[in-house]
Amino acid sequence: MCLSPSSQAGDSLINVYFKQITTKEKIQADAKELLRTVVEREGILLEKKVPIKVHFGEEKNITYIGPSYYDGIIDYLKENEIESCFIETNVLYRGERNTRRKHILLAYRHGFTKIPVIIADGEIGEEYTNVEINKKNISSCKIAQKIAEQKQMIVVSHFKGHIGAGFGGAIKQLGMGCAARGGKLEQHTNTIPIINPIECNKCNRCKKQCPVDALKIGLLPRIDKKKCIGCASCISICPQGAIKINWLGSISKNFYERMAEYAYAAHNGKKNIYLTFAFNITRNCDCEGHKMKPFLKDLGIFASTDPVAIDMACLDKLSEREKRKIFNRGRYILDYAQEIGLGEKEYNLIEIL
Repeated sequence: MCLSPSSQAGDSLINVYFKQITTKEKIQADAKELLRTVVEREGILLEKKVPIKVHFGEEKNITYIGPSYYDGIIDYLKENEIESCFIETNVLYRGERNTRRKHILLAYRHGFTKIPVIIADGEIGEEYTNVEINKKNISSCKIAQKIAEQKQMIVVSHFKGHIGAGFGGAIKQLGMGCAARGGKLEQHTNTIPIINPIECNKCNRCKKQCPVDALKIGLLPRIDKKKCIGCASCISICPQGAIKINWLGSISKNFYERMAEYAYAAHNGKKNIYLTFAFNITRNCDCEGHKMKPFLKDLGIFASTDPVAIDMACLDKLSEREKRKIFNRGRYILDYAQEIGLGEKEYNLIEIL
């Protein structure tokens, strides 16, 4: 359902606000207007400190949401005397974002300097809070400590494709993006990393790092599955890159369910606002460290208080324009997310002209 700005949305449905992108030069102002609109129309009381959950983009990637597009959001918060920062977590795989030090340096190189940068799960993902949810697959989620402590965030997502999740949006930004390193690993079905014995030089750095002594560096290096707690710190510390995620069988309905459950843990109890930028729409994720070309025209910016509704609205609006279903493989996560109480698939779309 699409309503004009002056229309009154039904009380029983979640509101998703949408503004079409006309030129990229106006995106800052459009994002600011949408944030103001959702705050005022939904009667949101902003906390004195509201972090902005972001993705800094991988090295050599050029289609992530760049720092200038956040300026309108930051200006709105400053005008309302709200303290803010960029907040993000370390990644699971090797690269420039798998330790706090490297991650912050990358953020600065990419121009994220207007407000402070916080890496929420420590130097190598060791700082997290166990958030109890007692869902089908996971009972307790490893949420990055400084995210778990927040009462409210502005969760900014880049809507695009994703090789594993089908598409990336608010749910992925919550589930994978707010989890500590061990939580990211737990979302993949097989939570125990594997060691390539050919690449391992038996330096024992992983063994010294492991908090539960699960690394067995003998003739054939291995990880004790009974001891391993899935914190994934060994992946980050290995200088040879010999310890890896076991991807075999991880992309399945179980993966989608686990990611939705982690999103529930990151969202529940918080008064979050969700903003999703649907432009630079690539087939794959901003985590990929190479240049990619958008394969669809820019769509617009969405805002809501509901992560499920905003993802659904992005998919619906894009599919309506393209006259075909886009990112259809990832839609199962929306069904499951609604089932566990993360949000609602039905919504009112209110277009801001």
